[in-house]
Amino acid sequence: MIIDVHTIITLSAFTGAGVAMGLGAIGAAIGEGYTASEANTAISRNPDISGDIFKNMLVGQAVAESASIFALVVAILMLFLDVPTDNLLKGAALFSAGLCMGFGAIGSGVGSGFPGGQACLGISRQPAAASRLTTGMLIGSAVCQTPAIFSMVIALMLIFMDFSHLPLAPTWAAIIGAGLSTGLAAIGSGYGGGLAAGASCEGIARQPESVGNVTTVMLVGQAVAQTPSIFGLLVSFILIFKSFPESYTLQAAMALLGAGVCMGFGGIGPGIGNGKAAEGAVRWVARNVENAGELMRIMLVGQAVSQSTAIYAMVVS
Repeated sequence: MIIDVHTIITLSAFTGAGVAMGLGAIGAAIGEGYTASEANTAISRNPDISGDIFKNMLVGQAVAESASIFALVVAILMLFLDVPTDNLLKGAALFSAGLCMGFGAIGSGVGSGFPGGQACLGISRQPAAASRLTTGMLIGSAVCQTPAIFSMVIALMLIFMDFSHLPLAPTWAAIIGAGLSTGLAAIGSGYGGGLAAGASCEGIARQPESVGNVTTVMLVGQAVAQTPSIFGLLVSFILIFKSFPESYTLQAAMALLGAGVCMGFGGIGPGIGNGKAAEGAVRWVARNVENAGELMRIMLVGQAVSQSTAIYAMVVS
């Protein structure tokens, strides 16, 4: 059996679509399950407001579903895309797009489930603060989706950009590395952002009057937690837009692929670590509003130290 270039590109598109949707389904399902679990706990504590809790659960699950919807869009595009070129780099780009979107949806899907679940528990404790809790949940969940959006942007660029004018080697490695850099780094930031958002809903439920301080600290903490995914995005842009001289040596290809792998994996831990620091600060701000400034300062210092490992990864990349 003879396989021509166009067939290889089509196979890459199908494989990339499967990877995008297969991996993309993991995070959202876990996040939605967490929200549903906490909703059941909340209803058992306060059955009289089961309707409000149920509505909040559905809204929270809908936001968590966004990450898998991004993956679905990317997968459908690759399944039905008519590729007019016979350049092998397009095959690498389509497969890389699937990796980027698939991995990139995991953290955001799981992370978005945390504020949904904590908001349900909060409503059972503070029915009068239901609107504040839902608003806090939506804000926190929306920020959690940012890394998945970064991944979708890179995936769409890989799908629609024309790489035919570039040499096959080592550009194929740069393209694969670009998808891995943003996709893997997004896992930590999405998950870490969810930790901070969940703590925000918990804090608002304990002290509804602290909503302003809690939300401020949450957003600052989430912003720092997004930084590793931004580093991953930056490395992806460099790998995509920089032209590399033609070279068929293994060293040239592995250097570019290694850059993407380094930044991708190197962004996971710092994203989660930054989220843990923010989670602790947000939770205690609600109990000690008068010390909000000091708690934020400690949070930022702790996040800066945790962030150093992502910086190391970016330097090596």
